Amino acid sequence: MAIFQYTALDAKGNEIKAEIDALSSKEAISKIRSKGLFPTKVRAQGAGKKVKETAAAAPKRRRSGGKVSTKQATQFARQLSTLQDAGLAILRSLRILEEQQKSGTLKRVIGYVADDIEGGATLSEAMGKHPKTFNRLFVNMVAAGEVGGVLDVILARVADFMEKSERLKSKVKGAMVYPVVVMTVAFLIVLGLMIFIIPTFSEVLTDMSDGAEGLPGLTQALLSISGWLTGNKGLNAGLVAVSPFLIVSLLKFARKFKAGRYGLDWIKLRLPVIKKLVYKTTVARWTRTLATLIGAGVPILEAINITRETADNEIYASMLGRVHQAIRQGDTFANPLRQSKTVDSIVVNMVDVGEETGDLDKMLMKVADNFDEEADVMVGAMMSLLEPIMIVTLGLIVGTIVLAMFLPMVKVIQVLM
Repeated sequence: MAIFQYTALDAKGNEIKAEIDALSSKEAISKIRSKGLFPTKVRAQGAGKKVKETAAAAPKRRRSGGKVSTKQATQFARQLSTLQDAGLAILRSLRILEEQQKSGTLKRVIGYVADDIEGGATLSEAMGKHPKTFNRLFVNMVAAGEVGGVLDVILARVADFMEKSERLKSKVKGAMVYPVVVMTVAFLIVLGLMIFIIPTFSEVLTDMSDGAEGLPGLTQALLSISGWLTGNKGLNAGLVAVSPFLIVSLLKFARKFKAGRYGLDWIKLRLPVIKKLVYKTTVARWTRTLATLIGAGVPILEAINITRETADNEIYASMLGRVHQAIRQGDTFANPLRQSKTVDSIVVNMVDVGEETGDLDKMLMKVADNFDEEADVMVGAMMSLLEPIMIVTLGLIVGTIVLAMFLPMVKVIQVLM
């Protein structure tokens, strides 16, 4: 039986630091909660002390600040889980994985982590030095696995979580590739018509109608737009051509600021076509993250903090911040969640039931799985509808241009008849 040092809050919100005997971190958290306390930090006594004493003996290497892909991180977690399940020592497992990796950032980082462990650090402490490779969720999950003695199980959970999150993100991105490519090509074709084709007909159409005043209104508007694009030595056309890139750059710049991210996320949750898809994918992401952390034994307040940082949506990050504050003051999870009005009643009810039964992680995971399935169906439905919508839209644009070109000819024919 190990001794766990913990920090917890009582019903009045006062911070308490003490020690407790338990077989694992889960048992320690359960015992702390049975005392009517809310644990905020639980750690095995003596963890991480050796690193200060022997870190100087570890080989010195230049630290890498690079970032690895989600696919690489997932594969690493899965392989390390398999090796741990086979009974290999953690240092031996890391050296094996280092040798198997191709030259690159991940290979260097695994080497650095192995060096730190050889110097006395724990796996979570060594990984925590490389936040661009292993985020806070990954590191805290590993720390919980080390304390509970179930590192292989936790690493498998991390891999499962990352795979599901990446799969959903890839589906949404994949659904947007086709319409973006088609609309980009259509935009360039229409722009080419307005710049190179329409001007060649301008003089002929004007002569046929005895001056620009005699042209139909639609034709006049089309020729005016074409004249503006070809004017100013082509600068206007160039500005229109690069405008999509300018808009994308402006949006990326806005996301560097919290206010900008909040505003853009607020707009996405209210756009007519995609608001439901954004809602489903965002809720599925934060509920799965929180469920995975709580299931691994991470204290609820720390789990909420990590989830808030990885929510990828400022609306829900702010909501989780309010939930965190409410729990610190002795409230439940469900009450501030209900008051925020950012989720459906079914989510609030599932959380409420989870708190009452002590299975909050399982309930959150059910919400995530359900919303993932609904998001998959929505993506499929959107893909089915996008093609006919784009065909109709392009048909209307091209038809308008053709009609504007033929209206003067029809008018001349009617006069001659």
